[in-house]
Amino acid sequence: MPSKTKVSDLVRRFKLDVLCGEEGLKRIVPVADLYRPGLEIAGYFDYHPHERVQILGRTELSFLQTLSDEERYLRIRKICENGIPCICISRDLPVPVEIIEIASEKQIPVLRSKMPTTNLISKFTDFLENKLAPSTTIHGVLIDVYSIGVLITGSSGIGKSETALELVKRGHRLIADDAVEIRQTAENILIGNAPELIRHLLEIRGVGIINVMTLFGAGAVRNNTKISMVCKLETWQQDKQYDRLGIDEEKTRIIETDVPLVTIPVRPGRNLAVIIEVAAMNFRLKGMGYNAALQFTNRLTETMNEEMDNMD
Repeated sequence: MPSKTKVSDLVRRFKLDVLCGEEGLKRIVPVADLYRPGLEIAGYFDYHPHERVQILGRTELSFLQTLSDEERYLRIRKICENGIPCICISRDLPVPVEIIEIASEKQIPVLRSKMPTTNLISKFTDFLENKLAPSTTIHGVLIDVYSIGVLITGSSGIGKSETALELVKRGHRLIADDAVEIRQTAENILIGNAPELIRHLLEIRGVGIINVMTLFGAGAVRNNTKISMVCKLETWQQDKQYDRLGIDEEKTRIIETDVPLVTIPVRPGRNLAVIIEVAAMNFRLKGMGYNAALQFTNRLTETMNEEMDNMD
């Protein structure tokens, strides 16, 4: 589910001036789309998207000044009628007294920024799309291996954190341990990060909680990364047939995205960190168009065909 975003989040993120309506800073911003109410200022209200943040730039404010005092008052009051989240003024422009008066009455925050209107809209949209993206939390470990975001999953105690520690020692970077917050910021793009409380921390049974950044330096951690593949650790099952060639590619669904899945059986003597490292490198090679398993299969088929031809 997308997280709730409030007007106060915009104020903090972009250091906006709050001109009035402080009581409404807890208002929810339900959508990432913004709106410049030019048509409404001109008197057309049939399709006014009142759920959006209302942006007033130089064009809208200049046109307001061409209206009579009565028209200006009526248009602004109607814009504020349906519970808009807030009004934001760009370019540090002066605000008509009617906006301050009506917004104060209805407890609608009026904000002001020094940014030009186009920049303000772009930054607001990026921020809101990120905050309002569908999200979930998964039990696992997220590691950046050669710039490939690898989500390590598996049952509790199977060795996810210990594997992550070994990967960090080999020069890779930790994003999250135990709980991974995942957001779908665009189609087929998942971004993972750690909850603020456990950022940069790793829990090793028998040792306790360690701070990876303190022990290994700032280069051993990242705040977030795109999730490219999932490595599932599971206890080795003698009667289960595991993929030995890698031709059949499994997928697992996270939110609305199918992510490549590699199942790694765990048993004594297997170096999980090295296996995950190789899996990440192999994933990158596949993305570059080289599939070792497919090439081996093709060569095997060609060899068998040649032998059959020789027998004939």
